[in-house]
Amino acid sequence: MLSVFPSLLNYGLVAPLLIRVVLGITIAWIGYAKICTHKETEFRALGVVEIIMGILLVVGYITQLMAFLVGVILVVKLSKKVKDRAFLTDGVNYYIILLVLAVSLLFSGPGFLAFDLPL
Repeated sequence: MLSVFPSLLNYGLVAPLLIRVVLGITIAWIGYAKICTHKETEFRALGVVEIIMGILLVVGYITQLMAFLVGVILVVKLSKKVKDRAFLTDGVNYYIILLVLAVSLLFSGPGFLAFDLPL
């Protein structure tokens, strides 16, 4: 394979690590914001679930399952935006990028420094 930096290919598991940490922090932040801004119990419960999912992504525990669940949540959010005819606005583009990150983690695995790294 032709590569400009062939020695960097040895560190291919760093990319899923970076994706996992960024996605986990972002999902946990979305959950925290949901807890702070909503008074309804169901929104607060979903916020707690999102925080737990974000923490599990950051530490790399059951990463593929968490990536799948985050993807499901993001598809639901995107479908609500499509239903409200707010598709391809600034907030929706953000959800699409997060969905792509979740799907890439689903296929690539957790990367370095994870509890569920396959041997």
